[in-house]
Amino acid sequence: MSWRNFFTKQKKKDLDQGLEKTKQSFFNKIAHSVAGKSRVDEEVLDDLEEVLVSSDVSVKTTLKIIDRLEERVKQDKYVGVNELNGLLKKEISDMLYESNVEDIADYVVPKSDTPHVIMVVGVNGVGKTTTIGKLAHQFKNKGYNVVLGAADTFRAAAVEQLTIWSERVGVPIVKQKMGSDPASVAFDTLQSAKSNHADVVLIDTAGRLHNKVNLMNELTKIKNVMQKVIPDAPHEILLVLDGSTGQNAIEQAEQFLKATEVNAMAITKLDGTAKGGVLIGIADQFKIPVKYIGVGEGVDQLQVFNRAGYIDALFEGSTFTS
Repeated sequence: MSWRNFFTKQKKKDLDQGLEKTKQSFFNKIAHSVAGKSRVDEEVLDDLEEVLVSSDVSVKTTLKIIDRLEERVKQDKYVGVNELNGLLKKEISDMLYESNVEDIADYVVPKSDTPHVIMVVGVNGVGKTTTIGKLAHQFKNKGYNVVLGAADTFRAAAVEQLTIWSERVGVPIVKQKMGSDPASVAFDTLQSAKSNHADVVLIDTAGRLHNKVNLMNELTKIKNVMQKVIPDAPHEILLVLDGSTGQNAIEQAEQFLKATEVNAMAITKLDGTAKGGVLIGIADQFKIPVKYIGVGEGVDQLQVFNRAGYIDALFEGSTFTS
């Protein structure tokens, strides 16, 4: 399916607006670095390397992109600055598609006799609880029965916020008093979901990173307890990262990957930042599918991530001339 069929006009508009700051910052820097130059040479590539790193594409990913462009320049002998846009777009596109994971087309979960369990992890402040609320809204709109589990029992605000989302979206929530055992909340949530024939379960977890061992132990315990109710749960461990934190998001991903088996990512707050390039580094470095991106505060502005749509929104209308 073409990405153009994938987006409604509103979704495309939200994506374009959400990436506008990143796009402007990125291409203004590149345009400045190639001004007055007619061909892509070592100096242009050095400047481009600096632009990519300062746009929060990770150093590792930047070096990979520059190496590929250097190869291309060697092959073609002469590459005009006006070709740089197309070459860069192709290299970033190829890199995003290296993971060989198909983009999901919509808010769907596999058909099953038991609920599809998504355990959501991430540090405090990244928009984890909001992401859960928006996912609940989207899944419910697709006709799924959704249940929320408030297993972040360390922050009163987290339970309150999730309760507000459950009321706003109109889905049930399972919660216990503050300081309760998170694994106990997860157990109750799955039992409730199973007995009520729910399709999707979204479990919120505490986002404390000060102690990796504690975090790992806590997440492992939650998983083990859930498996007493649904043996293959959780089916997804979704890591939520704040795109506006740039390189910090990559460091957080590294920490959580050491603590648990993350198999999907959501990158939030891309609309308020010029650091949207971090998505390229995250997708390349971790080879874990980015499933959702946040491009605005609206409940419908958590989008299913589509690589072709992202690349097009980033490069649309951008050209460099000498």
